[in-house]
Amino acid sequence: MLTPVTQKLNLFYKPYAVAIVTLGYVLGELGHYLIGVTSKATAIDLQYGDITCQFNSTTLSTIELPVQCETANNSETCESLELNGTRYCEWNRNGLGLDYQILAGPSFIAVFTIMGILLGIAADKFNRVRLLTICTFVFSVAIILMGSVKEYWQLVVLRMLAAAGEAGCNPLSTGLLSDWFTEKKRALVMSIFNWGIYGGYGIAFPVGRYVPQMNAWNLGWRVCYYAAGIVGLILAALTGLTIKEPERTTIGEETTNKQNKKKDSIWKVITQPRVLLLCLAASIRHCGGMTFAYNCDLFYRDYFPDYDLGWWLFVVTIGIGSIGVVVGGVVSDKFVAKMGIRSRVAVLAISQLIATPFAFGSVYFSPTGAMITLGISYFFAEMWFGIVFAILVEIVPLSMRSTTIGIFLFVMNNVGGNLPILVEPTSKAIGYREALYIYYAGFYLISSILFFLTMFLMPGGPAPKSPTNNVEAHDNSSFVNDQGKVSTLELPRLTGRTSNGFDNSHL
Repeated sequence: MLTPVTQKLNLFYKPYAVAIVTLGYVLGELGHYLIGVTSKATAIDLQYGDITCQFNSTTLSTIELPVQCETANNSETCESLELNGTRYCEWNRNGLGLDYQILAGPSFIAVFTIMGILLGIAADKFNRVRLLTICTFVFSVAIILMGSVKEYWQLVVLRMLAAAGEAGCNPLSTGLLSDWFTEKKRALVMSIFNWGIYGGYGIAFPVGRYVPQMNAWNLGWRVCYYAAGIVGLILAALTGLTIKEPERTTIGEETTNKQNKKKDSIWKVITQPRVLLLCLAASIRHCGGMTFAYNCDLFYRDYFPDYDLGWWLFVVTIGIGSIGVVVGGVVSDKFVAKMGIRSRVAVLAISQLIATPFAFGSVYFSPTGAMITLGISYFFAEMWFGIVFAILVEIVPLSMRSTTIGIFLFVMNNVGGNLPILVEPTSKAIGYREALYIYYAGFYLISSILFFLTMFLMPGGPAPKSPTNNVEAHDNSSFVNDQGKVSTLELPRLTGRTSNGFDNSHL
């Protein structure tokens, strides 16, 4: 029998486990997005990327300048620009260009998506807690080593190593969460976990902008990586020592089809029309979020250089985005008990539709209006990520759950993570702000329509009441019993424009 003290501690185990895996995800995403905010300082130190003429004055504002710095095409012209005898421009590396794009995008995404599938398959066969511990350790070590690099190529290799480690966070943790929690709380805990994307992304703004300015121990931008990696190592230790592998359980539709002993192939599962349409909708939504993530820091710095919006972006992404994540999970869980899985998709469609006009406003209005509309947009827009994976784990078999998530993430990240590169040619044709209207706010709207269509492919009505089926790992033929038992923040600076937006994306 359990003692009263042990019983009380057991009540806190599941919330504690959620906190640990979520914080691990936050650290992984911080390491992912930090390069976009520290890139200029990193580029100056490591000598990579484009060199341009940039505004460099703390006493002047851009509206006072007789000639804008961006108009200078060489160092002599740039350094000759002055106002009342004071030079206000510098000819230096801006942290952007092809080198940055390789660093932030392809080098990370290629490894992240491939390893996501491999680790998803491994999660269906081996101890997930051990795998998650190893993954957290790997990306934490990679982040620490990023702070010690001396050459550009070293940073690229370590970004790839960090991507390999972080790739396991979502498929491994999602499988664990679906076994820890019942349908009544599943979307909420999935939403809390997937908030890690926005948590890491949001924290990157103040950490990447203000910590290097402190120049602690004369290390500049490197402190950001050392600190993040050390915290990650602590979380890796806590994951391995304090989290236990749960029994694997059948959930959602699989509980009502237990009598059907025939195993579907993974190909048959992932090519279901509802899975394909859900993946397409999620990919389009992810593109909208990643377009904002890749461009927001650059957009607001370029269009509002006299305003420091770093803390505002932090508050919106961490504060308001977090509330939206939780509310979306709670609402989805409330409806699913009465209306079935279809209600979760309805929440997705409605939330993205409401977010669309406010996303448009966040790149249309002046700083105050932009931050207000961005906050409203974030509240509704960020409901999506956790709900998508709550739906996914409920419509695929237990034995293929993590594998399916890995494949789903592979497609979603390759489509959603790479489509934002179209912003650059589009902006040259019609303007930077107008390009964000299309790939940011416009893709929110398109995803809403696709989620709405997906809704009709999902079962309606509450799921039949049946006891949860605990299935030991050795009862599933596709996995073995292992000892008992969801770039980077900026695109290249654009020329020739007249004088934005998890994103993930992820966010």
